[in-house]
Amino acid sequence: MTHPVWADADAYEAYVGRWSSLVAGDFVRGLAVAPGRHWLDVGCGTGALTSTVLGEADPARITGIDPSAGFIAQARARVQDARASFHVGDARALPVADRAVDVVVSGLTLNFVPEPARAVAEFARVVRPAGVVSAYVWDYTEGMAMMRHFWAAVAHLDPAAAGRDEASRFTVCRPGPLRELWVDAGLRDVSVRPVDVPTVFADFDDYWRPFLGGQGSAPSYVTSLGEPQRAALRDLLAAQLPIEPDGSIRLTARAWAVAGTAP
Repeated sequence: MTHPVWADADAYEAYVGRWSSLVAGDFVRGLAVAPGRHWLDVGCGTGALTSTVLGEADPARITGIDPSAGFIAQARARVQDARASFHVGDARALPVADRAVDVVVSGLTLNFVPEPARAVAEFARVVRPAGVVSAYVWDYTEGMAMMRHFWAAVAHLDPAAAGRDEASRFTVCRPGPLRELWVDAGLRDVSVRPVDVPTVFADFDDYWRPFLGGQGSAPSYVTSLGEPQRAALRDLLAAQLPIEPDGSIRLTARAWAVAGTAP
């Protein structure tokens, strides 16, 4: 599950992590899981979804697993709750016994797993009968406006970079493929729904600065550019983004949430 650019937790938070908490709230409330359950958060990252589960679902306990030691350290610092524990681990070989948890969730992670079907099979293995298995991923094809504006500008200036666009790389981040993964893992009553949240940037610098952090496909592309090319991209974005009279940029982000139950 390791992805080479996801290592700096602060840079991740500035780029897309700050929006993930908004999605997490809608996601957890939509699951409507009763209190007192044991949750497993796979690909827990910096702890955004774990924190939301603790605040919204009143679990008996929740275990977070992520391949990044840096993210696990950030999650431990962020989540000060005795019900939560965090461990370094791989979604494709979870260090969890069969039928050990009531709920398995995964936020904004599945597209980074080299073998997503193997990961979902692991989700199904560790959940108890009638337990919930659910995940959400960004809609890179249409729903992530901050990235769509970015890659449209890149396509204009550097058509050869099209293959770096998440929309072409993460084909699993669509309703059909997500549903298929859950069904193939033997999960039942599978559903997929959109989760839309606002992504409001205070000004253009608030939008642009996170792309300089090197975390993610778009920021890593920016850091690979020479200064003239980077300035040209910045200027084109500043000209094309829908900037409000007060300087703010009001966009939206969509995630797809998939859920099913174990037989």
